[in-house]
Amino acid sequence: MEGTLTARDKVGVQDFVLLDAYTSESAFLENLRKRFRENLIYTYIGTLLVSVNPYQELGIYTVSQMELYQGVNFFELPPHVYAIADNAYRMMCSELNNHFILISGESGAGKTEASKKILQYFAVTCPMTQSLQIARDRLLLSIPILEAFGNAKTLRNDNSSRFGKYMDIQFDFQGIPVGGHIISYLIEKSRVVYQNHGERNFHIFYQLLAGGEVERLTSLGLEQDPQLYKYLSQCLSVFPAGCHFTRLGPEEKDSAAAAGPGHRRRWRRRRRRRRQRQRRTAKEDEEEEAKQKKSQAESTTTTAGTAGPGESDGGGGGPATVICPLTVELSVYARDAMAKAIYGRTFTWLVNKINSSLVNQDFTQKTVIGLLDIYGFEVFDKNGFEQFCINYCNEKLQQLLIERTLKAEQAEYESEGIEWEPVQYFNNKIICDLVEERHRGIMSILDEECIRPGPATDLSFLEKLEEKVGKHAHFQTRKLAGPKGWKRIGWLEFRLLHYAGEVTYSTKGFLEKNNDLLYRHLKEVLCGSQNSILRECFLVAELENRRRPPTVGTQFKNSLSSLLELLTSKEPSYIRCIKPNERKEPSKFDDFLISHQIKYLGLMEHLRVRRAGFAYRRKYEHFLQRYKSLCPDTWPHWHGPPGEGVEKLIKYIGYQPQDYKLGKTKIFIRFPRTLFATEDAFEFSKHQLATKLEAYWRGALARREIKRRRWAVQIIQRFIKGFINRDKPLCPDNEEFVVLVRKNYILNLRYHVPKTVLDQSWLRPPGILENMQQKVITSEIFRGKKDGYTDSLNQPFAHSRLDEGDINPKVLQLLGSEKIQYGVPVIKYDRKGFKARQRQLLLTTRAAYVVEHSKIKQKIEYSALRGVSTSSLSDGILVIHVSPGDKQQKGDAILQCDHIFEVATKLAMLIKKEHVIRVVQGR
Repeated sequence: MEGTLTARDKVGVQDFVLLDAYTSESAFLENLRKRFRENLIYTYIGTLLVSVNPYQELGIYTVSQMELYQGVNFFELPPHVYAIADNAYRMMCSELNNHFILISGESGAGKTEASKKILQYFAVTCPMTQSLQIARDRLLLSIPILEAFGNAKTLRNDNSSRFGKYMDIQFDFQGIPVGGHIISYLIEKSRVVYQNHGERNFHIFYQLLAGGEVERLTSLGLEQDPQLYKYLSQCLSVFPAGCHFTRLGPEEKDSAAAAGPGHRRRWRRRRRRRRQRQRRTAKEDEEEEAKQKKSQAESTTTTAGTAGPGESDGGGGGPATVICPLTVELSVYARDAMAKAIYGRTFTWLVNKINSSLVNQDFTQKTVIGLLDIYGFEVFDKNGFEQFCINYCNEKLQQLLIERTLKAEQAEYESEGIEWEPVQYFNNKIICDLVEERHRGIMSILDEECIRPGPATDLSFLEKLEEKVGKHAHFQTRKLAGPKGWKRIGWLEFRLLHYAGEVTYSTKGFLEKNNDLLYRHLKEVLCGSQNSILRECFLVAELENRRRPPTVGTQFKNSLSSLLELLTSKEPSYIRCIKPNERKEPSKFDDFLISHQIKYLGLMEHLRVRRAGFAYRRKYEHFLQRYKSLCPDTWPHWHGPPGEGVEKLIKYIGYQPQDYKLGKTKIFIRFPRTLFATEDAFEFSKHQLATKLEAYWRGALARREIKRRRWAVQIIQRFIKGFINRDKPLCPDNEEFVVLVRKNYILNLRYHVPKTVLDQSWLRPPGILENMQQKVITSEIFRGKKDGYTDSLNQPFAHSRLDEGDINPKVLQLLGSEKIQYGVPVIKYDRKGFKARQRQLLLTTRAAYVVEHSKIKQKIEYSALRGVSTSSLSDGILVIHVSPGDKQQKGDAILQCDHIFEVATKLAMLIKKEHVIRVVQGR
C-alpha cells in the first residue's frame, strides 16, 4: 500500500483513511475519480471495500489474479474483492469462527457481480475433492436460477435483483466447501402485476416464452408472444435463460411453469380464442373436469363471500356463507392478489428446493462464510412501502456496521495497550433512535390501521402518523412542516431524516401492500390445485387456522431481526458498490450521482469513525523493513527487537510525540501527512541509494570485464604456448593444448567412423595426436609381453629425441636427401667384449643409422633387416638383426636406450611391419 503513495497525485490513495481532508466529501470524491480514471475501481476504507462498477472488462478477475491474492496479507496488494474473500477465508480457517460479507449498493452498482466473483474465488482457490465438486457447482449454478426468478429489468439496471439474498457457504475443518444455505428477503411481488413504464416483469416469464420448446409451451397452453399476456405486455429484449438445476425434475419444471401468473393471465385474455379453437377428443371427461376447474378459478376472481377481504395470504377465518359478485376494482384486486401470492410462495418453494440440493449430509461442525447481497439505500422521485422497508433495513445494517467498526477499533487499541476514546463525529440519535423508535413506531401504526375495525385509508394512516409520531424531530408531513414545506411535501406524503439524508414517502398503497390480502375462496382453490407445487405452497391446514396472519411489515421486521441476529454472531467484512453513471458507460464519472451514493451508503460516516483515532497502523516488522534505509542505525540490518528498531527510526526521522503511538506489536500514526512525509523521504533515499548502487554496479561490471579480459589473454597465451610446444613431450606448457586437440578430434571422429569392419580409412589425426596411432601399435607389440609397458601408457611419444642442432652437419650432409624421421641417443654394445659406446640412432624412411659424432658407423637398410628383438624384462635393450650373408653389414646392432617402447614403435612403423618386433621371454 505504501508503495503507491508516491503516485498519489495521479492515482489517489488506496485507503480513504489516508486522506488528509477526510471530512471533506469533495476530497473523497476526487480520490475516487482519480482511481476510476486509471481503471482502479477498488479502494479501501480500512477493511471496508468501495467498488465502482467499471461497465467494462478490465482483466482483473483471472485465475492468475486469484492465485496472486491467495494467502497474502490484506494490505500487501492493491484493493480487490479477492482480498476481501481471501481475508475472510483465512481468518475463518485460522480462528475457526464464522464470517459474513455484506454487499450493498443501489441497483446497477455491481452487488450481484461482486458476490459471483467471491463465489468463483472460493471455487478456484479452496481445496477441493472430486466428491465435493458437486456441492461447489450447485452453489455456482444457484445464482442464474435465482437471477431468473428474482431479477428484472428496471429503469436503472437491466438485471436488477428484486429480493435480498443471504447465502451461507459451509466449510469443513480442512477449509473445503461442502454445502450451503440461502435465505431470501422481501421478494418484490408487486412487480408481478405492475411495472413502471419502461420496466419489465421478472426474467423467467420472458425466458420461458422465448426459450421454451414449442411442445412444452403447447402442453402448458402458452404461446411465445408476450404481448398476449397483460402482465408481460411491456416486453423488451430477453435475457438468456441459463437455468439448469439437477434437483428439479421434468415434472417439477412443468409445474413451476404452469404455476406462473402468465398462465393465470391466459384465462382472461384468451378465453374466447381458446373456446373457438377447442377440439373435441376421446377424453371428454378430462376436458369437462378442466372446464370446471377453469370456471371455478375464474369465478374466484369475480365473486366473494360475505367475509370480504379480511382474510389474507396465510390466514383463515370463518367459512363464507353468502356468495356475491365483486366490483371490477375488487375483481382486479383479487386477480392481482392471487398472482402475487402464487409467485411469492413459488419463489420461496424454489429457494427451499435449492437449499435441499445444497444440504450437506455430514453433520460434523462446520464453519461458514455468509454473503449478504441486499438492496442499498433507495431514494426515487416517488418512494413507497418497498423503499420504506428497504431503507429501514439499511438503517439497521448501517447501525450494525458502525457498532462493529467501533468495536473492532476499540478491540485493536486495547490489545495494543493504547488509550483511545472514539470521537463521535456521527449523530447517535440518527443512527440509533431513528431506527428503533421512529421506524418501529411507524410500522406499529401501519399494522394498527390494517387490522382495526372500520374503514382505513392511506389518508387516515397519515393522520395517525401525525398524531403518534408528529413530535419526533426527524419526522415531517405537509401539515407539520407548515408553509415552508408545502412545495416539497405532498398531501399524502411524509418525510424522514435518515442517516443518509431526507427521504419523502408517499403513503399511497402502504395499507394495501402491508395487508397483502388473499380471499379465502381463492386460497381454497389454490389448496385444491392439481399443480403439485401449488399444493406444496398452499396447504389445506392453512384453511383451518382462524388466526389473522402477520402483515408484510411484521414479517419483514421479524426476518430482519433474525438476519441481524445471524450477522451479529459472525465476523464482518463489507463491500459498498457504487454506480458511476446512469447510462452504464465505461469511464464516465457522474459527480452528482456518485456523491448521492457516497451519502446514502454512509461512507463518510464510516471514514469518520475509522479516523477517530489513528489513520495508519502497521506491524513493526513491516514498517521497519520498508523504512530502515532512512536511519543509519537500522540500515542495512537491524539485529534487535523490531519495536526498538522502529523507535530508533522514527526518532531519527523526527516524529513528534503527538504524531504517533507505539503499541505492543504495531506503530500507530495519527495523521496521513506524517506517513506521506516518511514515504517521500524513503523515495528520495531510494533514489540516492539507487545512484550509489548504480555506481557500484558499474564498477563491479568494469572489474568483471577486466577480469574476463585477463582470463581471455591467459587462455590465448596458454594456447599459443601449447601450439609452439606441441611437438615436445607432455608438459605444463602444452598439456592443455594437447587435451583440447584430443577432445576436438574425438568429437569429430564420431562423424567419420568407418562404415565396415574392414574399412581402415579412419580420420587422420592432427600431427600431435599421432601418438594415438603409435600407442595402438605399441599396444599390439608389447601389451602383456614386456614389463614396464603399463607405466609407459601415460608417457606420450616424442616426434624426436634429438633436435637438428644435436646432429653433426656432416652427418646430415652424408644423408643427402634422406630426411630424418626420428632420432634418439643410444648406447651401442660391441659384439666382442660388449663395450658400451655413446651413439645416436637416426631413422629415415629407408634405413637406420648408428652415428658417432660426424661418422656413420653402421647403416642398416630396412630391406636387409631380418628382425628386431627386445626382452620381456624392464630393460632398454634393443637388438637389430641383419642378414648374416650381407657382407656390407657389420652384424647385429645391440643398443640400449631410455625410450625402448618409443624406439621400437617408430622402427616398426617405418619398416611397416608390426610383426618385425619380437619380445623374447626370460633373460
